[in-house]
Amino acid sequence: MKPIRTVFLGLLAGLGLAFAVQAQNISIATGGTGGVYYPMGGGLAAVLSKHVPGMQATAEVTGGSVDNLKLIGSGKPYVGFSMSDAALDALQGEDKFKGNKVPVSTLMVLYPNRMHLVSIEGKGVNKFGDLKGKRVSTGSPGSATEVMAFRLIEAAGLDKDKDMKRERLSVAESVNALKDGKIDAFFWVGGLPTAAVSDLANTPGTKLKMIDHAELVPAMNKKYGNLYVQDTIPKDVYKGMDGDNKQATVMNILVAHQNMDEKTAYNIVKTIFDKKADMVAVHKEAENFKYENQKKEASPIPWHPGAVKYFAEKGIKLN
Repeated sequence: MKPIRTVFLGLLAGLGLAFAVQAQNISIATGGTGGVYYPMGGGLAAVLSKHVPGMQATAEVTGGSVDNLKLIGSGKPYVGFSMSDAALDALQGEDKFKGNKVPVSTLMVLYPNRMHLVSIEGKGVNKFGDLKGKRVSTGSPGSATEVMAFRLIEAAGLDKDKDMKRERLSVAESVNALKDGKIDAFFWVGGLPTAAVSDLANTPGTKLKMIDHAELVPAMNKKYGNLYVQDTIPKDVYKGMDGDNKQATVMNILVAHQNMDEKTAYNIVKTIFDKKADMVAVHKEAENFKYENQKKEASPIPWHPGAVKYFAEKGIKLN
């Protein structure tokens, strides 16, 4: 029979170990409720909490990429969704991060984020230049939608402050404002389909108009680097589209602070790929979580050593 003191010390050690295992709390910085980041972030939190021993992950509603990167810069245990252009600004301390560089690293390339320039029939917006003199939402504060919208407006030779009455609304707020006649068009960059845009397209008596703008990509890349590609939203994605929408696309990446420990980063990436089916069940954009998309040149942000280790095991070199 073991002495009581030995048993007691053993119990303390066990409790200490259990506490250490349970102490890993991580927040997933997502986006607004009408977009793709939020449901996908909820799915990611559920997968990590269920399958990574000792990890408790929760999804948070945020303004989007810019807010997410600032949360990562706070040094608290965050994993965040971001567009690659906003992440590069954060790393370099540019634009919305002027003087406040964020030591951010890439965990994985997620899926393409497609810019939607949305209006409805009767608003007089049929081409990009028609935004002049209109009421336009360029995305919520703290979103990468706003960053990319400003760059598109600039590339088109328009002034975001002088040539339009600008609102700063989330995608869900933009849809409601367009329905209520308070705005004429809105920008939104997200995955396909975006729930709020589907809601607008399915509204009785409403005819969706998706405005082409892919021709502005070369001017954007000339100034900001090769971050954007000319892409297409197929006409069957949203009800009422007259044809394929020629638009600008930027990649989404999952990011973390450079100081995240290697094992945690490795476990996060491994679990996402091991449980990809669970993520696809939450949103079909997770089908784009592919090994072939994980390339050094696919993200302008340095890759986290934990991610590098995982992908090396899969035969993918990132450094």
